Amino acid sequence: MNKFRVISCAALFCILVLGMNACSNSMGNMNMSMKDPTSTAIAPITYDALFVVNGGNNSVSVINTETNTVVANIALQNASFPHHLYLSPDRTMKALAVPGMDLSAGHTGGMAGMMGSVMLMDAKTGATMKSRMLEAMNHNAIFSPDGKEIWTTQMMDNGTVLVLDASSLATMKTISVGAMPAEVTFSRDGKYAFVCNGASNNVSVIDVATKGVVKTIAVGKDPVGAWQGTNNVMYVDNEEGKSVTAIDAQTLNVVRTYNLGFTPAMAATAPNGELWITDTDNGKVVFYALSSDAKLGELATGAGAHAITFSGDGKTAYITNQNAGNVSVIDVATKRVTKTLTVGSKPNGAIWRTK
Repeated sequence: MNKFRVISCAALFCILVLGMNACSNSMGNMNMSMKDPTSTAIAPITYDALFVVNGGNNSVSVINTETNTVVANIALQNASFPHHLYLSPDRTMKALAVPGMDLSAGHTGGMAGMMGSVMLMDAKTGATMKSRMLEAMNHNAIFSPDGKEIWTTQMMDNGTVLVLDASSLATMKTISVGAMPAEVTFSRDGKYAFVCNGASNNVSVIDVATKGVVKTIAVGKDPVGAWQGTNNVMYVDNEEGKSVTAIDAQTLNVVRTYNLGFTPAMAATAPNGELWITDTDNGKVVFYALSSDAKLGELATGAGAHAITFSGDGKTAYITNQNAGNVSVIDVATKRVTKTLTVGSKPNGAIWRTK
């Protein structure tokens, strides 16, 4: 279908369902994404840094993690609601997804005709190396284990995964998956890609070498991301199901379900041997056992707790709090918030990079 016809249909839907004011905001964001996104570069980082994507004001905050201070801001142009950020295996590039839609309130549904984009940025300066608009909104853009490709989803009822050349962003392969696919991630050994199909309530497992779907795994309601654990387990956060499904990345079998009672945003295996899950409903990070569904404790961070990132030495954790507009700095050993850093509006994805 012609992309402009799709946009017109989206505009009509917006007016009828959301009303003129909401439509104006949403379509304004869509119009912004009609141009390839770009960025304003900063001076090259010479320190260990955390990069935080601010979806609400289209920027990336740079935190010096040696001093735990916000030291720079990478402004994004023609980019509406940037989301998750990933680092290339050689640490020279960053891939950023720009879905064009505010995902801070959840990931269910989506606007028909919304166009997403992918940005390829220099890892030290944030300078734009390449960018490309897509036919449909996406959730993330992630480098393949060998760094030669970038994988991203197309969030449609007939969902697909696009495999892009990591230099040119040209489409190399299109893979059919489930309905409304969100995050695509990789197993620790790099053999499989896991794609969470939000409207199908399942996960498509793709063989990275052959680019074929080898298994479809039923999980909870509205899965968003399958997060790689250090124990060869993928942890799927089911937003509407208020649960996390643990999948063995080698056997591709479900080994455990964590029934949470809250909406999870992300799960990560911590250096202290626990499973950390952000509770976006109550602004907390909750600690669980890896070998059972036992809850071990919790820690208040900030409203809309979202991403979990650990420093390279494993001593510090960083939690982005979307509704609070800040980042919680946590001492992993004591499980205490040692500092709260104000960043941009609606911070979501974050990555840590050594200097």
